[in-house]
Amino acid sequence: MSTAAPERTSRANAVIRFAGDSGDGMQLAGTQFTDTSAVMGNDVATLPDFPAEIRAPAGTVAGVSGFQINFASENIYTPGDVVHALIAMNPAAFKAHIADVEPGGIVIVNESEFTKTNLKKAGYPLIEGTKDYQNPLDADIYNQQYKLVKVPITKLNQQVLKECGLNPKGISRCRNMWALGLVYWLFERSLDTTVEHLTSYFGEKKNLPAVAEANVRALRAGYDFGETAELFPVTYRVEQAEIKPGTYRKIIGNEALAMGLVTAGQLAKKNVVYCSYPITPASDVLHFLAPQKHYGVKTVQAEDEIAACCAAIGASFAGQLAVTGTSGPGLALKGEALGLAVMTELPLVVVNVQRGGPSTGLPTKTEQSDLLQAMFGRNGDCPMVVLAPQSPGDCFTMAIDACRIAMQHMVPVLLLTDGYIANGSEPWPVPSPDGFAPIQISHPTAAPDDGFLPYARNEQLARPWALPGTPDLEHRLGGLEKEAGTGNVSYDPQNHQNMTRLRAEKVAKVADVIPELEVNGSSTGDLLVLGWGGPYGSITTAVNHAREQGKKVSSVQLRHMNPMPRNLGDILGSFKQVLLPEINDGQLRGILRGRFLIDIKGLNKVQGKPFLVEEIEQAIDLILSGHWGQVEARWPEGGELVA
Repeated sequence: MSTAAPERTSRANAVIRFAGDSGDGMQLAGTQFTDTSAVMGNDVATLPDFPAEIRAPAGTVAGVSGFQINFASENIYTPGDVVHALIAMNPAAFKAHIADVEPGGIVIVNESEFTKTNLKKAGYPLIEGTKDYQNPLDADIYNQQYKLVKVPITKLNQQVLKECGLNPKGISRCRNMWALGLVYWLFERSLDTTVEHLTSYFGEKKNLPAVAEANVRALRAGYDFGETAELFPVTYRVEQAEIKPGTYRKIIGNEALAMGLVTAGQLAKKNVVYCSYPITPASDVLHFLAPQKHYGVKTVQAEDEIAACCAAIGASFAGQLAVTGTSGPGLALKGEALGLAVMTELPLVVVNVQRGGPSTGLPTKTEQSDLLQAMFGRNGDCPMVVLAPQSPGDCFTMAIDACRIAMQHMVPVLLLTDGYIANGSEPWPVPSPDGFAPIQISHPTAAPDDGFLPYARNEQLARPWALPGTPDLEHRLGGLEKEAGTGNVSYDPQNHQNMTRLRAEKVAKVADVIPELEVNGSSTGDLLVLGWGGPYGSITTAVNHAREQGKKVSSVQLRHMNPMPRNLGDILGSFKQVLLPEINDGQLRGILRGRFLIDIKGLNKVQGKPFLVEEIEQAIDLILSGHWGQVEARWPEGGELVA
């Protein structure tokens, strides 16, 4: 038998997807591969993909959980358009994800699980005239189109762990580490980071040394199998990325947002009070904040969304940095209480991690369809400041920005992220504490000689934030209209018109403190690609590719949705055409066309998936070539982009 070492091939980047049942540990395997790649100096971008049902039937396509990672030796902005290597732990995972693998790509399948029962669960048809189900591993189309590698992972994992002391169920749970070890070998990754994690998490934190040892043994066995089985004639190396020197860590969007809230509390010398009701995909913000008591963070898991919002308003009235978090359906429930926050003019930060809708919709998938709800989804004239981070790391910066605006301008601020940003991760340069400006806040401590006016206004039109119990600053708050200055209940028609105008002007004046937009590329040209939220990475990559080809294309990212940056109109008017990709049916497009009277073209995708770079590149080419036509570009059934 030959023992020649496999050929080594260098790649600029590689996209790997782990896929299996929701109990197969694909998220852990993907996270560990991400951490290892980040430690090795690669740029990384990830896309976790969870089943939409809490517990879909095991072995079915609906129950498949996936984790995609793009790791590279160059700057990247997306988790990748096509998959270079798929690890499918069962037939359902194979069926759900095989179409995303590039021709010639590697497909590693857990051959042990391609049984008659599992093929039936995955929905494969019967072989005509028999009681057996068609096995895709025997199909010529897959064997010819991909490098299909059949490995009996379940069986090999059982063999290596038969003496480990765990029961069969415990042994089965180590299969993900066996598969991870094999992929580590294939892509020349070190085992050290994962071994350290397993030893620390199971051995020290959970006091389960046998579990830690079994997982490490499975990890090493998978790695050794790759080295000795001679199934792969080639291994792949992705070199370190050239990144700006500094201290980096991998960060997840929801984690970054939580860290931003904690930082804002420290900058403002305020306790953060986070009131929330668990909802996918926003729950992790609550999970990240709950252990931060040593930073003065208080978390409240309320009985429902309405209670969570009202509790946060109460915390704000008491002088704390009040935050409430939710996703789309929860934002609808908070609507009435948000009107109260606007009427009482109290600072409040509302986190909305958008997901597929309407109703329960696609609770684990990404979407941008809550923009109109964020802008207008309250009764009466009820303006709020709306911000939208562009990436997982940007959630940190925008969380601080949201808190600063809320407390200094005495307004509720809605922070719109989405499932892709919230669950995705990227390398994040850890900022120096010296780089943050304090959030200056003043509370009145005594009444002026002519008496205290709770609705008096400063140059920003913000009213004073008087703390309950301060002598001579008694005032009453509620949902009824306020008399200008005194805050007394008023039914006067002219006063209502004036107060409505003042509340709107106060929000509009926030534009004076937000930065102007910076264009990626030339300030004029044939086409501007405008984006907001999650599509940032795909837009940036597509526009950079177009510019490398000599096309007069630029991009700009909107992070302040209301009020909008002062120079947005000038930028839109400096280009011959404007394209706006959104993961909705064109909500921002409608707003901007009405405000600026510009014929903005919409690229709309509502599939629970982020944009591929290729999709935006195709739209750019259609517009520049004059073939866009009279209708918007859409994806009809079948996935083909047409104009």
